Amino acid sequence: MEIILKKDVANLGHADDIVNVKTGYAVNYLIPQGFATLATPSAKKVLAENIRQRAHKEAKLRADAEALAARLAEMTVKVAVKVSENGKIYGSVTTMQIADALAAAGVEVDKKDITIVTEPVKEVGVYDASVKCYKEIKGTFKFEVVAE
Repeated sequence: MEIILKKDVANLGHADDIVNVKTGYAVNYLIPQGFATLATPSAKKVLAENIRQRAHKEAKLRADAEALAARLAEMTVKVAVKVSENGKIYGSVTTMQIADALAAAGVEVDKKDITIVTEPVKEVGVYDASVKCYKEIKGTFKFEVVAE
């Protein structure tokens, strides 16, 4: 019996794959559990259209992420923090502070997507950070820690 997988199924296939399985496995387990649907001609057409639309959306998201990564590579963001007399920071610079500095520079990034390359940042200076823009696309930029 030919079915279209809605979700990834171990040892069978990934979502949107058309696979052949035994009738009992499909009727008694995969379809009732919501893992699959019957691969009728109309369902195959709908699947093909969904895959085409998803590919178009993915291409747009990927292009936007690459543009953001290129924009970040050109940036140097300043993060102002309280500093002692000898240049040590009270606490450390966090991704939240970097996200706020990026927002002030006009780039909206979630703090969860930011990774500080040289952790922990405890002194005034220039450091590197990276931002996960989309799946495997990362943008790197420099941020400067300055005294308030």
